[in-house]
Amino acid sequence: MDTTAVILEAPERLALRSLALVAMTAGDIRVEIEWSGVSSGTEKLLWSGQMPAFPGMGYPLVPGYESIGRVVDAGADARARIGEWVFVPGANCYRDARGLFGGTARTVILPQARAIPIRESIGRDGILLALAATARHAIAAGGVPDLVIGHGILGRLIARIAMAMGGAAPTVWDTNPARRDNFDYPVIDPAADDRRDYAVICDASGATDALDLAFARLRKGGEVVLAGFYDRLSFAFPQAFMREARMRISAEFTPADVAAVIALLDAGSLNLGGLITHERPASQALDAYPQAFTDPECLKMVLDWKTI
Repeated sequence: MDTTAVILEAPERLALRSLALVAMTAGDIRVEIEWSGVSSGTEKLLWSGQMPAFPGMGYPLVPGYESIGRVVDAGADARARIGEWVFVPGANCYRDARGLFGGTARTVILPQARAIPIRESIGRDGILLALAATARHAIAAGGVPDLVIGHGILGRLIARIAMAMGGAAPTVWDTNPARRDNFDYPVIDPAADDRRDYAVICDASGATDALDLAFARLRKGGEVVLAGFYDRLSFAFPQAFMREARMRISAEFTPADVAAVIALLDAGSLNLGGLITHERPASQALDAYPQAFTDPECLKMVLDWKTI
């Protein structure tokens, strides 16, 4: 069968067209996607052609690792999954395109073990599960931060999850006044912060000068957790030396992070509301992707596939 999918034909060349799907095996499920998120980090690198080479990289490719929908069919070993509402962290099911990460399509086929059951009542906010798990992984890697750099969607999730886990409200920095409205934690201009004794600083900005900014504000023996994705980082050594600073890199989330986030959601400790700022029909994907990458007011873009 075929599906309609978003395809990156080449850097900055996007298409929405039909692709043939591979056949299901006994352990596979077929999911009709209702919403998919656009990643303004990883997918922006794919779109711009700046993604470093790694296995599976190449064009044409179907992006997307933030999709949710319903299981509508399954192989012989997975029939019990039919009807489930699931989060799809990607799929590699296309005959003529790479599945990197493969979730931005109307219909996907994937091994049943990869599809994560979630409550349907979460609605379109369910597309944030991977990003929330990434935020939780950063906290698990370095401990609950008392300073978060960057108040984009990842920074907001780090702050929310830190508090949902029982930590004190962190201070959050952002240079954009529009991102410093009323929140459950202080969001301030870094220039207005005189504190220089933070124990754990988590960078969610992806800025190339993140280490210099953070090392200058650490207490002795403090740690900086890098939660973004960076092309290249450097720093002035004296600040780090004087503080005997430590640095930790937080990479991909794990199943344990996903389980922890779902537990926080089910307990009512974590709320994902208010983080999706823009929604477009999937038929407008060619306009939605550039907007997600360039519009400073777009915190998170979601595509609605229900009319495809």
